[in-house]
Amino acid sequence: MDAALLEGPRRRSPGAGWRAAVTPRGGQSPPAAPLGRRHVWALLVLLCGAVAATPAPPAAAPLLCNVSLDSPPEERWLPVLRHFDPAFLRAAVARVIDERVPKWVHEVIRPIAAELELFMPQPFAGEILGMCKALGVSLGDGVLLNFAYESTAFCTSIVAQDDKGNIYHGRNLDYDFVDILSKITIDVRFIKSGQIAYQGTTFLGYVGLWTGQSPRKFTVSGDERAGGRWWENAIAAFLNRNYPVSWLVRDTLSGAEDFQSAVLRLAGIPIIAEVYYIVGGVSPKEGMVITRNRRGPADLWPLDPLGGAWFRVETNYDHWTTPPPFDDRRTAAIKALNATGQQNINFDTLFKVLSVKPVLNNNTVYTTVMSAALPDKYQTWIRTVK
Repeated sequence: MDAALLEGPRRRSPGAGWRAAVTPRGGQSPPAAPLGRRHVWALLVLLCGAVAATPAPPAAAPLLCNVSLDSPPEERWLPVLRHFDPAFLRAAVARVIDERVPKWVHEVIRPIAAELELFMPQPFAGEILGMCKALGVSLGDGVLLNFAYESTAFCTSIVAQDDKGNIYHGRNLDYDFVDILSKITIDVRFIKSGQIAYQGTTFLGYVGLWTGQSPRKFTVSGDERAGGRWWENAIAAFLNRNYPVSWLVRDTLSGAEDFQSAVLRLAGIPIIAEVYYIVGGVSPKEGMVITRNRRGPADLWPLDPLGGAWFRVETNYDHWTTPPPFDDRRTAAIKALNATGQQNINFDTLFKVLSVKPVLNNNTVYTTVMSAALPDKYQTWIRTVK
């Protein structure tokens, strides 16, 4: 096995004993959820209660990888790619270009593909280019495939403070085609000078992060916010050198020194699409939901434990509105948190809250729980609903 891949002792799952490492195709993989039709390959190639009424469904740890920030951007992901089938990924590239990306976007991006590096900041440009070269796909297609996940996803994020002032952060990432995505979900430790600079959870080939942690500084998750005319606005903003939303998460994990500076960056830097950023810190009251427009913040919603608001829940809808009845994950999460109680919130109970249906649902790809003050406790589980 390449040195860049770690398959050492895994961390402990709630209610489970220590288990051996889980590889993308081996171990105790959960049973697949029903396969959809429209977005199967889009994400695959992105290169391109308190306690549940019943026990939580099976969960398995994803592959744990090291990516060296000391290596040139074009080379960083190559050791990881070698452990996946390149023909499988190339076939996925072709399918997403045909089925997921609007035809007019191809016409805009492909003619200027050679110039795209002028619009993309490093290290993202180099990392995408390196993976595209390794798989034999064009840079233009690699960029479009990295955009695909930015366009739509349903997620639940929770930031909470216990009665001792400890901050916990959890999230479910929901998308179609769980059986496919579960095979390419990876935990990544980004290493600089022999130390973990930051870490996160992503899909192989996707250079952004929707879930991540800067050790002993802060945690971040991102949830999609519907804004309409997504592709038109996103491509225009990208060509204006705005950040993709997941790239800003990774850039913030890399550069921000603490919770406050992370909030300022995530709230203020122009991005290509609307989003919710959920941020947790290391000190009491350091929790925030940032509702973003493309140009700046629409709302800042902090924890207020002294006022009784010891948690915040975000589920893809503005918190000052009522979620639609066909997708009311918010109410279920709030009920589970209230039943758990502030004095009982911890990693295990937060996982159980995220396992209550419909917070956990047929499209939940993975669950992550984390606390920046306890970075070694960062844990992701690939999920399934029976």
